[in-house]
Amino acid sequence: MTQKVAVLGTGKIGEALLSGMIRGGWALADLLVTARRAERAEELRTRYGVTPVTNAEAAKTADTLILTVKPQDMGTLLDELAPHVPADRLVISGAAGIPTSFFESRLATGTPVVRVMTNTPALVDEAMSVISAGTHASEADLAHAEEIFGAVGKTLRVPESQQDACTALSGSGPAYFFYLVEAMTDAGILLGLPRDKAHDLIVQSAIGAATMLRDSGEHPVKLRENVTSPAGTTINAIRELESHGVRAALIAALEAARDRSRQLASGNNS
Repeated sequence: MTQKVAVLGTGKIGEALLSGMIRGGWALADLLVTARRAERAEELRTRYGVTPVTNAEAAKTADTLILTVKPQDMGTLLDELAPHVPADRLVISGAAGIPTSFFESRLATGTPVVRVMTNTPALVDEAMSVISAGTHASEADLAHAEEIFGAVGKTLRVPESQQDACTALSGSGPAYFFYLVEAMTDAGILLGLPRDKAHDLIVQSAIGAATMLRDSGEHPVKLRENVTSPAGTTINAIRELESHGVRAALIAALEAARDRSRQLASGNNS
């Protein structure tokens, strides 16, 4: 871990990544941050002991640049960085929907670019980060990206053509589960439970179910069948979910998220 890494635009995800790298053993001297507001930069310095710099300073001195600004701000950031980024810098983008070609066309010819779609469980070191190589990215560049994002969860390599699907499934995925928990909590209240008790029941059930999915090696259908006894409570609930088209609605929702990711890639931010 001797390379200098700069996190540019250090918001929630950028800060989660920064803190994960520190916990993973990265030296503070090798970590730089940038922030739009001076008070945010000072907050990061106080909290983590890292060095805030300008975007231009980061581009000149860091070996790896991790760009975590919002997609609509990426073009402006690249315009600022381009004069200062040598072709041997590794550029990692965490912006949803923006292809590596967008960066390659604005930076020095031959600049290696890696595209990463992570998600908010990075805040608790349980992220799923999906990694794709640009035209000039090497195996070493991909391995370096995996080392960085592995500090906050799991990583998976995919062809860039699959990034929009991964954004729909994983990047946006936590929101779907939060939405489901919200709906189930409301149902618990309707059934006569206090909100806090309904919340605790559902959250622990979700944690247990996720752990079983991860550790048991069983197909989700098999795990569901194990809970679904003949003429029991669960099969009646499943029947209602099917009759209301929940499965079809989920598929349609994921397709809509995928399509929006494609729109962002085409430059449609409206």
